[in-house]
Amino acid sequence: MWTRQHRERNTGRFIVPSLAILVLSYFGFHAYHGELGIYSKYQLQARAADLQAQLDTIRSQRVELERRVQLLHDGTLEKDMLDEQARKALNLSHSDEVTIIRSSDWTN
Repeated sequence: MWTRQHRERNTGRFIVPSLAILVLSYFGFHAYHGELGIYSKYQLQARAADLQAQLDTIRSQRVELERRVQLLHDGTLEKDMLDEQARKALNLSHSDEVTIIRSSDWTN
């Protein structure tokens, strides 16, 4: 009579490595795509560079505005600056003058 003893299966030796691969791939995916992953780091760096460029633009505009305001302060009042602002606000010029309006003058 033949009796079957415990027979070795080939599938048993693949269970632990396959579970290890699944666990490592799960954590690897989230290390790259997760909220604090590598891809998010690159996105945050790109956004920081964009925001820094915006900040530099705004700072340069602020410096320009402060310079223009400084020209209008009492004691250092420049007649040309006052004349330019009055003509722009009132839309007036003399009949013997040639007026050249640039688009950047109207946006400030």
